[in-house]
Amino acid sequence: MNQKKILITKEGLAKLQSELDHLLSVRRQEIASKIKRAREMGGTENNAEYEDAKNEQAFVEGRILMLENIVKNATAIESPALAGVVEIGNKVLIQNQDSKIEQFAIVGSAEANPVEGKISNESPVGKALLGKKIGDEVEVATPAGVLKFLIMDVS
Repeated sequence: MNQKKILITKEGLAKLQSELDHLLSVRRQEIASKIKRAREMGGTENNAEYEDAKNEQAFVEGRILMLENIVKNATAIESPALAGVVEIGNKVLIQNQDSKIEQFAIVGSAEANPVEGKISNESPVGKALLGKKIGDEVEVATPAGVLKFLIMDVS
């Protein structure tokens, strides 16, 4: 079965690979030790410490599977080809309808983090900005209403 390619910046891929390496080489062993210690202290029945460690193990194993899938199916975003045109991998300086200036990096969904100013190319704002140029006005329909942006710079 072919998996959908996951677009990600080289920086984002390196960050996810680092997290995966840490989970595989450090966290797995830490949790295995916690489970062993809890089992030795009170068996596996009615042992809250054992249950907590097993839950933590399940979470970490799930995260490992997710990261392995992302890394396996990742396609690194190359440097944008068209100067001044919004593409995945660009940083976009915009002015919103309240005259507030904001900067976003357009990234793949795997590394989107709005708190860090990284928005997905699949998000409503990301989709609306793609292909636009400096000076273009963009309208985006969101659940909160229509947002208007002026693209001030693309880098």
